[in-house]
Amino acid sequence: MESWLIPAAPVTVVEEIKKSRFITLLAHTDGVEAAKAFVESVRAEHPDARHHCVAWVAGAPDDSQQLGFSDDGEPAGTAGKPMLAQLMGSGVGEITAVVVRYYGGILLGTGGLVKAYGGGVNQALRQLTTQRKTPLTEYTLQCEYSQLTGIEALLGSVTAKLSTVIIRHSFCCGWRFRRRKWLNFPQSWRILAVVHCNC
Repeated sequence: MESWLIPAAPVTVVEEIKKSRFITLLAHTDGVEAAKAFVESVRAEHPDARHHCVAWVAGAPDDSQQLGFSDDGEPAGTAGKPMLAQLMGSGVGEITAVVVRYYGGILLGTGGLVKAYGGGVNQALRQLTTQRKTPLTEYTLQCEYSQLTGIEALLGSVTAKLSTVIIRHSFCCGWRFRRRKWLNFPQSWRILAVVHCNC
């Protein structure tokens, strides 16, 4: 995936359903470890809650290896799965949802739980602001000093970002830019790319 939407700011939605208080929190989490850390921070903030149900799309929206969910003690399939379904349907990546439930003494039934957890995430997603993320790929070019001006002009035309320069008997430059742009480079320039620079 060339680019995708990610959360621009956290969102919190609070609602009461049959005396239970549901607090839905959405946050940007770049990777599974960041998602788990966010979940733990919410648990620490709400230690007395009965449930902390979670779902995440921790990478690109189409990356099935970055998905996760937990019902955290609610009946199987009534919390985490409907939350994850809402996240996946949104097309937003690098996002984690935690729904904190303070039990109010009235059972909601499986249908009521699915509606409460999935509905809370849906409501929070409607308030979510997003921004576009375009990951950059690192490439290393080794060239002679006389070629540097031409390479800089070409890389500048694709808004590449210079990340490193090593000057020895030849130049070695690290650049970060979109993979699709790299594939559009003239073959003669791509031949200069090396995986490891031995300047």
